[in-house]
Amino acid sequence: MNATKQIAVQNTRKVERLIQGVATSDGAGVSLTRVLTGKLQHRLDPFLMLDAFGSDDPDDYIAGFPDHPHRGFETITYMLAGRMRHRDSAGHEGLLGDGGVQWMTAGRGVIHSEIPEQKDGVMEGFQLWLNLPAQNKMAEPWYRDFASADIPEYATVEGVTVRVIAGESNGVAGAVSRTVTEPLYLDIHLPAGTSFSTAIPATHNAFIYTYRGAAHVAGMQVDLQRMGILSNTAGADGVTVSATEPTQLILVAGKPLNEPIVQYGPFVMNTQEEIHQALEDFRSGSFASERSAA
Repeated sequence: MNATKQIAVQNTRKVERLIQGVATSDGAGVSLTRVLTGKLQHRLDPFLMLDAFGSDDPDDYIAGFPDHPHRGFETITYMLAGRMRHRDSAGHEGLLGDGGVQWMTAGRGVIHSEIPEQKDGVMEGFQLWLNLPAQNKMAEPWYRDFASADIPEYATVEGVTVRVIAGESNGVAGAVSRTVTEPLYLDIHLPAGTSFSTAIPATHNAFIYTYRGAAHVAGMQVDLQRMGILSNTAGADGVTVSATEPTQLILVAGKPLNEPIVQYGPFVMNTQEEIHQALEDFRSGSFASERSAA
């Protein structure tokens, strides 16, 4: 691929705070690290949750995530390694493989399962929850799988490679765009001794998460398996990240909704009454009976 010229970031965002994820399990006992928790939902609005998972021990992932409901937000699963089968009550099905992305809009309600299709080897990746604005929370469910080859990718003159899952970076448009939350989702691979710059709109909340090596932003080191929340400093026009060793990280940013967040497990709405309705709809079986086209 041809080298892409980076923009010149005049005033980089800084790291406001470092976050260490919490080891937990979900689904039928899948081991994972919850990096973005409920305590950070307002600070990192419109993002609700980030889970990082990675293991070569099948006991950590083999049971997967059997049928479970969602309403009111979107899930973005990025698979670095492994194979996961998705099925849902809206009639969608797909196999997520190495480097692939699954983007699902739960909208008014969907029941889905995510089950590994491997008995050994490494299973590694991320699941990000992106909130929906009030006007779209009851939209029709939507789903799409993107194979690794479908994710736009570019390289810089220095040899940094960037996969653009969502949004736009240095003139390269990603696989997905959203008009209200305007998410930016990049997977950035930096060789030792390189740096990378990209614009981030001043309106957006943003963070990085280092999953190989160690990243450096404005003199602050973001170690392996740490999130660095990027400051919303007035006048900052983007971020510059550098590395002294081979480093891989995700950069996520989005425009906050500034709406009430009321969460009850897999349901995220704006009011308690809407949560009660979601529970009633789920218990009555209306999620499972809904069907929509992809």
